[in-house]
Amino acid sequence: MPTNKQRREAARRKLERQLQARQERARRRRQANLVASIVGALVVVAVVIAFIAFTGKDKSTNAASTGSTSASPSASPSGVQPASYPCKYAAEGKAAKTIKAPTNTKPARTGSAVVSVKTNRGPLTFTLDRKNAPCTVNSFVSLVKQKYYDDTKCHRLSTEGIYVLQCGDPSGTGGGTPGYTAEDEYTGAEKYGPGVLAMANTGSADTNGSQFFIVYKDSSAGLQPKYTVFGKVTAGLPVVNKVAAAGVAGGKTDGAPKLGVTIQSMTSLAP
Repeated sequence: MPTNKQRREAARRKLERQLQARQERARRRRQANLVASIVGALVVVAVVIAFIAFTGKDKSTNAASTGSTSASPSASPSGVQPASYPCKYAAEGKAAKTIKAPTNTKPARTGSAVVSVKTNRGPLTFTLDRKNAPCTVNSFVSLVKQKYYDDTKCHRLSTEGIYVLQCGDPSGTGGGTPGYTAEDEYTGAEKYGPGVLAMANTGSADTNGSQFFIVYKDSSAGLQPKYTVFGKVTAGLPVVNKVAAAGVAGGKTDGAPKLGVTIQSMTSLAP
């Protein structure tokens, strides 16, 4: 029969075993909770990453070009797009009128080119800037010499936000191209004051084609500096002002001009 001392010793050992078992269970619970917390945190991070990726993709899709060529109002700043030289003209789509892309990829980068424009509303003179936009001017003069612009309508007038008359699409739809694109030539510091000539684009980089716009009232606050400025209207701007004063067909603020404008011919007066 065990003595009192033996019974106390057995009770002590039993208590120690119970304490050890309790501590082990507590340790396992803490370990399980830690693992669960880590897994939960990883799930949250994965969800956040997936959400950001999905949101970024959605924004990119929403910002995609519709394919039409235009000058669009915006007050957002734009990054610098350095001019490239020699010039690059990339084949793109079907030409609205059959012509050939420029073969000269190293045009002059000094001086001016002068183009005489005859319209049904009166004559205009364009003075083109070879220094700041040599590749654009080279393309424009090439189209002039191939009579691409002859007998084409200026299809768009904007009288709110931006103040431009847009021309240069033989199809008259706003989606016509010469069958090639030219690279941008802008610095990000462009100003679009009265008389400025600039290339329209699709909203994406390096999509200059044949369409251009004439600014008849300061539009610097409404246009991002992402449209290549390639010259000025040095004579005949009152003709454009008269068209603008008549407004847009149907009383709208953007669309076909009420007082229709047809470019009857363009002639290059200087190389």
